[in-house]
This record gives sequence, C-alpha cells and structure tokens, in this order.
Amino acid sequence: MPRWVGSAHLGWVGLGWTALPCPVLLDYLVVFFSATSGAGGEQLGSDEKEIIQLAWQVVDLAGALNEVLVKPRQVELSDECKRETGFEEELLSAAESLEQVLNQFSQRLCNEMNAGAGASFCLCTDGQLHIRQVIHPEASNKNIVLPECFYSFFDLRKEFKKKFPESADLKDLDVQLMANCILSPQGHIHWNTRHKFSHPERVNEKFETGTCSKVERVDDNTVIRARGLPWQSSDQDIARFFRGLNIAKGGAALCLNAQGRRNGEALVRFVSEEHRDLALQRHKHHMGNRYIEVYKATGEDFLKIAGGTSSEVAHFLSKENQVIIRMRGLPFNATADDVLLFFTPACPVTGGKEGILFVKYPDGRPTGDAFVLFSCDEHAQNALKKHKEILGKRYIELFKSTVAEVQQVLNRYTSAPLIPVAPAPIIPVIPQPAFVPPAGVRDCVRLRGLPYTATIEDILEFLGEFTVDIRPHGVHMVLNQQGRPSGDSFIQMKSAERAFLTAQKCHKKTMKERYVEVFQCSAEEMNIVLMGGTLNRNGLSPPPCKLRRLSPPAYTFPPPAAVIAPEAATLYQPQVLLAPRPLQPSAAFYPASTQLFMNYTAYYPSPPGSPNSLNYFPSAAGGPALATQPGALVRMHGLAYNGGVKEILNIFQGYQVALPPFHLLQIQKNG
Repeated sequence: MPRWVGSAHLGWVGLGWTALPCPVLLDYLVVFFSATSGAGGEQLGSDEKEIIQLAWQVVDLAGALNEVLVKPRQVELSDECKRETGFEEELLSAAESLEQVLNQFSQRLCNEMNAGAGASFCLCTDGQLHIRQVIHPEASNKNIVLPECFYSFFDLRKEFKKKFPESADLKDLDVQLMANCILSPQGHIHWNTRHKFSHPERVNEKFETGTCSKVERVDDNTVIRARGLPWQSSDQDIARFFRGLNIAKGGAALCLNAQGRRNGEALVRFVSEEHRDLALQRHKHHMGNRYIEVYKATGEDFLKIAGGTSSEVAHFLSKENQVIIRMRGLPFNATADDVLLFFTPACPVTGGKEGILFVKYPDGRPTGDAFVLFSCDEHAQNALKKHKEILGKRYIELFKSTVAEVQQVLNRYTSAPLIPVAPAPIIPVIPQPAFVPPAGVRDCVRLRGLPYTATIEDILEFLGEFTVDIRPHGVHMVLNQQGRPSGDSFIQMKSAERAFLTAQKCHKKTMKERYVEVFQCSAEEMNIVLMGGTLNRNGLSPPPCKLRRLSPPAYTFPPPAAVIAPEAATLYQPQVLLAPRPLQPSAAFYPASTQLFMNYTAYYPSPPGSPNSLNYFPSAAGGPALATQPGALVRMHGLAYNGGVKEILNIFQGYQVALPPFHLLQIQKNG
C-alpha cells in the first residue's frame, strides 16, 4: 500500500467517470487524495481553502506514487497544514496551477494504464469530502472544466460498510484497516473473493429544473435555507455555489418579499441528508464578493415557496430545460401577440403563445406580470437586452426567473388573503356636529394609485358629477414618511349611498394615463389604514404585527389620534374636523404590547376653502356659485430668513389667498 494511506490529514479521492453500467466492470482502481492549505480530516473543505497537493496511484499496477504540488492564488498556509505536511510558502510559489496539474494527472494516468487501448478505471476516496467539498467547489470557482472521471467515484467507507454491515460507524473506521480488508496485501484487488466494486457515487453535472406539488412530501432533513444571495442570482447560481452536491430536481427555490421581489434568500432541497449535512459545512462560503449563510430548514418551508397546485402552471413548466424570463409592468390590455412581437425576431419564444403565461387575479384581471420561455441561454440573454424597452406606453422590466418564482407569484395572486377581513365595528352613535358622520357609516371613499403630481383640482375633475356630493373640506391628501404624495387620498361624501355610487362609477377610471382605484370606506377604516392596515375591494385587513397570533377579544385599541393636528385646527371650522371615535372590543386585532407602525407621517387635509367656496362647481339649485367665506389671518413662525414670496405661496398652494403680496412680505418679516 502507498505510504500515505493512513495519513489523517490527507484522504483518498477516487476519480471516476459517468455513463458506467451498474454493476461496473473495472480493470483498474485508482486511489487519489488531496490536501488544502487549511483544515483537514472531517473539516476538509469547510474553510474554503485552496488545494496545495494532489497525489494518486494505480492500485493494480506496480507504478510509482504520483505527488504534485499545486500553487494556490493566495500562498498562505495554516499552522495545522504546516505541521501535518511540512510545506512552506516558498515551496508552493514555484508550483503549477490547479488546471495544469489536472492536465498532468490525465496524461500520466492514460500513459500508465494505456487507457487508449480500452482499459477502464475508477477512483476511490476515503469519504466524500475530497470530491464533493474540495475538487468540485474549487474548480467551479476557478472556471476549470473537470474531466468526466471526476463525476463518479467509490467511497471506501461505504464500500467497507457494504462488505461488513456490522462494523462501526463510518466516521470511526480506520483507513488502513478498511484497505487491508478490501485490498490484498500485495495491493491487488480481489474482485471475486474479497469485494466487488459496483454502483459508484455520482456527482450531478447539471442542475435539473422541475415543478413541485404542494401535496408532495419533502423530508425535513434534506432542506437548507441560504441567506445573503445577490438579488440578481438565479437557481443556476445556487447550483453552482453547491457544486459537488446533488440538488433534487427543481430543488432550488428563490424567495420573494411582500412586493414580489427577491429578498436574498433561497430554499434548497438535496437528494439525501448526507448531502444536506455537507451543504451546511459551506456556511459563510462566498458567492462572488458576498458570503452566504446556510441554515437548516424544513420541508414545509420549501413547499410554501416552491409548491404549486395550478394545472395551468404545471403545463407551462412541463417543458424542461427552458430559460424563464419574467416580464413586469405590462399594459393591462397586452396580448400574447404583443409579447411575441416585442421579442421577435432576435429571441423567439418557445412554443409561441404556449410559451407565455400571464399572471392574473382570481377574477381574471391582469396583474401586469408574465413569464416567457426561451429554449437556450443565448435567446434569453438577447431578450434581457430589451430591459426597459417600451411596449404600448409602458416600459417593461425583464428579469431572469426560476420555476419556484413562477409558483410563488401565481400562488400570491391566486390565493386568499392570509389575514381574515376585519368586520366593520359596531359603535354607538356619539353626538357630533352636522358634518361629522355617525359611527360605522361608510360615507367616505379612498382613492389609491393617484399620480404623484395630482392636485385637488385633478381629483375634482376625476370625480366628475360626484363632486357635488363632497362635504366642505372633505378632500384629504396623504403624504408618505418623506413628506411627499403617497398616491392616496380620502374623500368625505354627504352620504353612504353617494360614496357607494362614487366607488362603483369611478373605480379604475384614468387620471393622467394612470388608472385609479376607488374604495368605499368609513372614518374608522381610514384611521386603521393610516396605522398601516390595508383596504381594497375585498375588505379591510388589520395593520402589520410582529406577533404570530391575534389578540384575545378582550383588548381594545387605544383611542386613535385626530386625523388633523390640534395646531392646525385654527385653520378649520369646528364642524368640519374629523373627530376620533373609540372602537369596540370586537374591532381589536392585537395585544396592548404590540407596536403598530404608521405608513404615513402626515394626514394632509384639503385647503380650508371647500369646493363650494372655491367655485369649482355650481350650487345644487343651479344658481350662481356660492360666495366665498370670510378670509382669515394666519401667523407663520420659524420661516427661513432667506425665504421669499415664492416660497410662501408654494406653502399655500391650493389655498385661496385673499391678501395682496405686500401683506405676505410683512408676514415674512414677522416670521
């Protein structure tokens, strides 16, 4: 036996080839080992250190032991490596690169065995680490194409376990003992009397895409979660990161956030627990310049991301080995012909119209997303060059996608909301001035999706005939946390019936080439939306909560603040303020300790001059417009010393200013 068989820090690596029949009939067995500049033994390859030595010998021939040093890109040896090998940095500086050494290995092996005459050989290794955790990962990082013999090998420990099932655990077996039992003292293999080498270990050359059903059973011990991925990474990039380990078909699923964008995480399913455990050893290995965290996950986690039930999606994804491109921002009237015309002729779509999948809401309305199949990477790269080109009147975003992303997007749009719709609270009527609606009455409308440049005049024009039903000072614009328009607005109507008709007639009407959604709501629902809840045509959902469970029904919300700040109340008549109303316990969603997050920092009311007073439309009797209300004097504190008339007029944009400019100059001096 070779003198290095029993070394603890150097293992045997069996090099083999694919497409061998099972059982395998071999002429020679080649033992091969490697050493890195870092840890050895059971931790070999876990520290992402480079290879510094390769050695091999043909067992059935009386050939010499081949030992070759390898020059790493960073010539830096750990103390353990120096102690076990006796190597120094100066010795490795004169060595050849890994690619050159692998070429030498192939040439010497062919010359020694006369492999060109039809001789067959396979490789044997002391465990899995040298092939799966050392050779393949480093070759992938350095873009080295490995010979076919590196994709099949025998694991000496597993072969010994087959021969002696009652032996100790694989990790406790002695290398020298295993070799003496399987190999003869002269170093020759006893194929018939000792042990038959068959069914070698395989290394997948390519990641296979595929679909996964939600009813499929996934073993918890085969799934990991990878975190910290670059946002543009694909499932093929994940397979490249785990090169050497066998990922199950369709087992790489990129995760999306609440906005449908990748969040830098992925769930990966391996073929066995052994491969999962090897994947965990790649914790904080690098993908480009980023290190990737690897943790255990469950089969349920994987099915939530990659599982699907739609037969339409299954049919779309049934064409294997296709490259998927996601389109985002499509016009809602776009057809399959428009998509085909957008891509042809440089990048033809696989299957024509059958290679296009439009994402729709449960009621059949388009979402603006679609997935397109291409037969090869070349066509897909040509398609990605059309990123942000125009289709209709909209620019289209293009991204390389995955099978799991298709399932996630379809599941998100077609599934029911996870949080049940909160029932409308039943609140006793509180005496209020005439213009404040009674509790529980849905006499308001919410406008969502407004252009950021929209003004109150644009909203009045958008509502058309329903502007006569707006209460004085009833238009409220909502600002985001940066003080900019959020695209939302709340309108107080004269009655719940008029609010209902407004929502029915104006929903999805266009304002400045954008459609605007209109929902009927109440004052309480307006407050909940301002605290972070959601309101759409399906109803009201509560604000986000960090806790996993809902609160007991005994808890009540703290009294909500008025939607108009007290210091701003001097600008409004008392009867037009939207006063807060307490909620009943049935409307509670979360415990008292829960921290609620405000989506908006300001609830921006319309100018004190109501639509009636600004003469935007005639009176109900059809007579002349109502006269303007008496003006008011406003004192402004804290103005910038370099501010001018223009800056002050910008502050009061939309308000009816009755003072001449020189009065504004005097106000500026007072500030």
